[in-house]
Amino acid sequence: MLTGILLAAAIVGGTGLLLGLFLGFAGKKFNVEVDERELMIRDELPGNNCGGCGYAGCDALAKAIALGEAEVGACPVGGAPVAAKIGEIMGKAAGDSKRMTAFVKCAGTCEKVSNDYDYSGAQDCEMLAFVPGGGPKSCNHGCLGFGTCVKVCPFDAIHIIDGIAVVDKESCKACGKCIAHCPKHLIEMVPYEAKHLVKCSSRDKGKITMQSCKAGCIGCKKCEKECPAGAISVTDNVAHIDYEKCTGCGICAEKCPVKIITGKPA
Repeated sequence: MLTGILLAAAIVGGTGLLLGLFLGFAGKKFNVEVDERELMIRDELPGNNCGGCGYAGCDALAKAIALGEAEVGACPVGGAPVAAKIGEIMGKAAGDSKRMTAFVKCAGTCEKVSNDYDYSGAQDCEMLAFVPGGGPKSCNHGCLGFGTCVKVCPFDAIHIIDGIAVVDKESCKACGKCIAHCPKHLIEMVPYEAKHLVKCSSRDKGKITMQSCKAGCIGCKKCEKECPAGAISVTDNVAHIDYEKCTGCGICAEKCPVKIITGKPA
């Protein structure tokens, strides 16, 4: 009996020893060395894993920066402060980083836009895009107001106010998730310091736009003609501002007959 127990113990111990030696050898053989800079960069990233940088998460971005495949300022959430720290790690100048914020190009609030029918289905913009007319609102280009963007924002920076999505630019980190999930493509990134913005995305002709919304761009081109910097143009019946050229003079907002060119986002 004792001999059997000793034999079993010897077998188990020997097997454990062999497995230990094998795992130790395999660990050295297949060890993947991690760039120390990658670990340092990861420590500086905010850890939101929002995907706004275009990578799967902060780990993936840190690796890409360490390999030189991404810029030191690639994290939109961290902004200039994080870019500067990562720049020091990589021995590169972070450069000027312009703060951006999301902006919803729609002013079609409940009292300004009409509805074609009453809707009582799923409260989700992406699903609503498949119902007749793309939703109950008469303007097929406007905000649906069911808050898919609100649900996906990891920073609580966007809310539905009076039937449309409104971005709190102080809370927005420019991660881009709201843009990716808006089926109407109404949200764009604009400079945080932008003084004037076009709150409309309707591509319908002016007469049709005004029939469905009292706050829509009619494509009259007055803003385009009056802008001294050539920073605004009307394409597909809606005005667009080139913020690289815009001086913030406000003439476009002053001349807009329907007042859809507004000041800074709320």
